[in-house]
Amino acid sequence: MAEMPRTARGRATRERIVAAAAALIRERGVAETSLDDVIERAGASKSQLYLYFDDRAALLREVVAQNADLVLAAQQPHLSSLDSWKAIRVWLDSLVQLQADGGARGGCAIGSLVGQLAETDEQARQLLADGFARWEAPLRRGLYSMQKRGKLDRRADPDRLATATLASIQGGLVLTQSRRDPRQLEIAVDAAYAHLRSYATAGGSRRR
Repeated sequence: MAEMPRTARGRATRERIVAAAAALIRERGVAETSLDDVIERAGASKSQLYLYFDDRAALLREVVAQNADLVLAAQQPHLSSLDSWKAIRVWLDSLVQLQADGGARGGCAIGSLVGQLAETDEQARQLLADGFARWEAPLRRGLYSMQKRGKLDRRADPDRLATATLASIQGGLVLTQSRRDPRQLEIAVDAAYAHLRSYATAGGSRRR
């Protein structure tokens, strides 16, 4: 049975293995990444890998979890306070800037794994779904807060709006990656923002 490391050195080794696996998957994809590749990239031994991971599937699931953490961390501090129109606009613009800074490469570190893992590993699929849920949650909370404060129409459904916004982001990221053009995400988030603002109250629409 795999175990969690008990020492700082062990934790560093485990983190290095996960980071190596994540990097190789970004470069080659899941199918073309073997455990031997990971061991070589990480500078670890096979016994070290199997000390912390039962098998390749367990390592891939850890990559999913780490990717979700990194995606969310890259959007801070914006995700902490999506409770105004201005905050939502700044957050969406920051996503476009991240793609521009990265040369419109890589796509979404969560979304890119869905097609590779969701149909073959139920636990991985659940982790991917959880990653998206964690991404949606800050916007959902912010929209509920805005609705409570009279900035969002009471007839609006914050849950549906948050899901629609994330769907737009994901679609924009796919087009951005395939066309190497961050303007594709810009178009998508502009449309998402316009949809959100269509539910602004008369008073709320005057304030960003």
